[in-house]
Amino acid sequence: MINSEQAAAATVRATVERVIAAGVKPGSMAGASDEQIEDWAARQGVTVIPAAVREVMRMIGIKRLGWLRGSSFGVEVIDESDKRGAIAQLARLDNTMTDSVGMLVLVEHQAYQYYVIDGADLSQPDPPVWFVSEDEIAEKISPSVTAWFDGIAPDVERDRERLRLYRKMGSWISPGWAEYIDIDDLV
Repeated sequence: MINSEQAAAATVRATVERVIAAGVKPGSMAGASDEQIEDWAARQGVTVIPAAVREVMRMIGIKRLGWLRGSSFGVEVIDESDKRGAIAQLARLDNTMTDSVGMLVLVEHQAYQYYVIDGADLSQPDPPVWFVSEDEIAEKISPSVTAWFDGIAPDVERDRERLRLYRKMGSWISPGWAEYIDIDDLV
C-alpha cells in the first residue's frame, strides 16, 4: 500500500516525466541530493521537509531550465536572506499564516514575491503553498505542493509552437527562454 509521502513523491515525478515527454532536452534539469536539500532547509532554520518539497528538489533543485523563468529557485540559490525578505513582506500585510517565522521559502521573485510553506504545515507530506507579494497579499494559492508544481511546469508544447512560428517567420535564433527545449525536429 502506498502512503501519502510516496504518493506525493510519485505525483511530482509524474509531472517531471510529462514535461520530459513533451520535448525537454536531456540535461536541462538536475536534482539535488538529500544532503543538499537538508542544508538548504537548515539555512532557513527548518528541520522538517515535506515529502513533496523534497521530491521537487530531487528533480529540479540544482538545474531547472524552463521552470520558474526569471525567479530564484533551488537549493543553491534560496537561503536565509530570502526568508528574511519574505518575513519582512509578511510584517506589512494582514498575515494569516500560523507560523510565518518557521516557514520554508521555495521561490523568490525579484525580492518582492515569494512562494512559501507555512511552518505549521511542514509536517504534512504535501502541504499548501502560499504566495506573498510586497504590500499586496499573503494567501494560500495552492492546496498542495504537487498541484502548485504541476501548475508551474513549463508548457513545452506552447513554447515549441512559439519557436515554430519564429522559424516560419525566418528567425533561426532561439530565444534564451527556449534553451531547455529539444528543437532539432522543428521545421
